[in-house]
Amino acid sequence: MKKKNRTPQYKRSRPKVEAPVDEEPAAIKNAPHTFVIRRGERCSSVSRLSRDFRRMMEPFTASNLRERRINKVKDFVHLSGFFHVSHMCVFSLSSQTLSLKIIRMPKGPTLTFKLHQYTLAKDVISNARKQFVDEECFQSAPLVILNSFSGEGKHLKLMASTFQNMFPPINLSKIKLSSLKRCVLLSYNPVSKLIDLRHYSITVVPVNLNRGVKKLVTRNIPNLGRFEDIADFVEKGHLLSESEVDDEDAHVVLAQNLKFGNLAENQSSLRLHEIGPRITMRLMKIEDDLMTGEVLYHDYIEKDALEVEAIRKKRAQQRRLKEQRKHNQEENLKKKEKDKAEHRAKTSAKQTKAGEITEQDKLLLKDAEDAVGELSDEDDREYFRKEIGDNPDEELFESAGGANRKRPFIPRGANYSLKPKKPRLDKRKQFEEDDREARQDRKRRNNEGGGKDTKGKGKFGRKGMKQDDFKGKSKYNGGGKKQKGGMKKKAGGGKKSSKRK
Repeated sequence: MKKKNRTPQYKRSRPKVEAPVDEEPAAIKNAPHTFVIRRGERCSSVSRLSRDFRRMMEPFTASNLRERRINKVKDFVHLSGFFHVSHMCVFSLSSQTLSLKIIRMPKGPTLTFKLHQYTLAKDVISNARKQFVDEECFQSAPLVILNSFSGEGKHLKLMASTFQNMFPPINLSKIKLSSLKRCVLLSYNPVSKLIDLRHYSITVVPVNLNRGVKKLVTRNIPNLGRFEDIADFVEKGHLLSESEVDDEDAHVVLAQNLKFGNLAENQSSLRLHEIGPRITMRLMKIEDDLMTGEVLYHDYIEKDALEVEAIRKKRAQQRRLKEQRKHNQEENLKKKEKDKAEHRAKTSAKQTKAGEITEQDKLLLKDAEDAVGELSDEDDREYFRKEIGDNPDEELFESAGGANRKRPFIPRGANYSLKPKKPRLDKRKQFEEDDREARQDRKRRNNEGGGKDTKGKGKFGRKGMKQDDFKGKSKYNGGGKKQKGGMKKKAGGGKKSSKRK
């Protein structure tokens, strides 16, 4: 078996080719786009409600937008220009209320709504008598229907224009009826001031057809168990039961041909299937700027003209102070950059000057080179003959003869010192020696001052004996020569015994 070659095989570097970027059509780029996010306390139902709201705003929304706790509203505002975002919907949950803020990017106004009731899409579909969900209907924008927004008050007109501008406009001369598969209904109650939001899916069914034919045309699978032939199913289709009854008010005449037997200039029935979510909300206030501007309308707080003027002056003063601080910061940054540039220029000039070798340094280097150059092997041999009186061995100067003893060339501007380097000391040995001496001194002091010196008694309680006599001797043996001599002298001259007490 042939062995594999162990030499590494490197991949050939191929030139990177950038993928072509297809520009979006102007209709899609200019269409209103939305961000739907949530703030405040975390709740699973509120997060589900935000996802249902995103699904309602498709396809011109970020369906898979990822948001974290560290993200702030300013982060999404900075990204809005890149993604052509025109509106941002913020669900904010606090300990008391759940609110919805609709912001016109990038400079307002901001509409704040208080949510009284809401129902998730899954609950709406599960409670429907006839469930119907078409995934293809979310590929096109929904149709907006506004009800009872024509009352008095500027806040109503602003709400109506905001809701209309959140969805792309419709051109009646170019619109295709096949693209209208969903609708969003916003109904305003002037008495309770509540707004009901509903989301429906639209289906079109032909009218004045046999029920059996209608089922075949609408691609519903019929039950042919009670019939012997398909002809019996078509002829006796009136005997079949139908869950929904056609309403005459829902009959319309189509201007274009549609699928499933809906032809132009023929009557068809429009049917709405609610797919959720349901939201009941009330307008609380309208702010001029991005969530922090002047309050243009408030639902239950009213202020007179003087208070409004005072607040306006205060906001103008705060705005001027902010602009002034910003201007000062820009000036300080420019000044710092200028100081850095000047400091850099000065340091570079000093380095060039410091890098140049002065005349005194040149003389020192020349003297050092001359001193090293004067030494040679012949001088060393002559010195050896005079001192020793014999010729030196050849091996003694072999290594020195071939080596270049001159100092290396010092380049211009090099940081070179002629002083020899200090040897590196190992201080651990010195520390160990100091510790050893300290232990010896401690031991000697313990031996010298171990006994009590009272009334002339020595270390072992004998009178007239010095502690130096027992220096380095054991406590319990007879001691050395000095100890014996001292004991004999004391024993001969005194009356007391030499034994220890």
